[in-house]
Amino acid sequence: MIPTLFGVMVITFTITQFVPGGPVEKLIADIEGYGGAGGEISSGKSSYRGSSGFDTERVEELKKLYGFDQPPVTRFFKMMKSYLVFDFGTSYYHHQSVFQLVVSRMPVSMSLGLWTFLIVYGVCIPLGIKKAVMEGSRFDILTSTIILVGYAIPGFVLGVVLVVLFGGGSFWSVFPLRGIVSDNWSELGLSMKILDYLWHMVLPIIASSVGSLAVMTMLTKNSFLEEIRKQYVLTARAKGLSESQVLYKHVFKNAIIPIITGFPGYFIASFFTGSLLIETIFSLNGMGLLAYESVLNRDYPVVLGTLYFFTIIGLVSRLLSDLSYVAVDPRISFGGFDG
Repeated sequence: MIPTLFGVMVITFTITQFVPGGPVEKLIADIEGYGGAGGEISSGKSSYRGSSGFDTERVEELKKLYGFDQPPVTRFFKMMKSYLVFDFGTSYYHHQSVFQLVVSRMPVSMSLGLWTFLIVYGVCIPLGIKKAVMEGSRFDILTSTIILVGYAIPGFVLGVVLVVLFGGGSFWSVFPLRGIVSDNWSELGLSMKILDYLWHMVLPIIASSVGSLAVMTMLTKNSFLEEIRKQYVLTARAKGLSESQVLYKHVFKNAIIPIITGFPGYFIASFFTGSLLIETIFSLNGMGLLAYESVLNRDYPVVLGTLYFFTIIGLVSRLLSDLSYVAVDPRISFGGFDG
């Protein structure tokens, strides 16, 4: 995990050194009215597109303000030293702590991710088991068709369709289109606050979860089908056990292994992931939109700080997924084999 994390940060930091237009160029362009990200501006010489009103001394002061007066290697190791204690610095664009900025955007991403997680696992596992038991039936064929059509439709396209149909686009104005709560949310009672929150989240959650249903459903179905066809199931039936006893007493504990092992990683990731397109369509200020804005505005503390944090989250999630294999299946060991 440590070399992987270090490698990710080295590669990303190196790339940022070659991206045209850094924070200094962006600031100069904004001050002189050019806007944008300083497209053709290179780092620090006479090629500044918006530096006609800035002398070399002023430019050097701006570079020192952002820390770009130091060599890249020095800046990288200084940055990593701060990141070890989770000090991500201050955003160039938002002018506030990166940590506070992430915390302020987290509720949106957590809402989307957590509800998507609950819907996917809550619907797909029972549905996948039912499809395995009724393989080849009309129910199996119909549900497969529906979930595969949903899988084929990109989430952002579905989001646009939902906005047009139910967000007051061209048909019915049923659901709101901005934020996760209403402006007067603080004035509402507890029950109304819950209803207001759920009312705002219906369309974004549908758009973000429909595409994930097919993968988990088919994984569950195929896993149970594989176990149902094994010899021990025939033996259990021959002993006179009912189909429900065979399914839930013998098949379930073996078939659920490949599904449950992905649970820890997916659960943790659901709290911290964001979706740029879904958040943009429904005007939600989450992590996906923050990441996009940070790249566009060359806000390197946010780009690198969030990358560091979420890379750690991703690595821990994968570690927990690996460890969960041992927890649910004692036959698996990462200790190697003797002799």
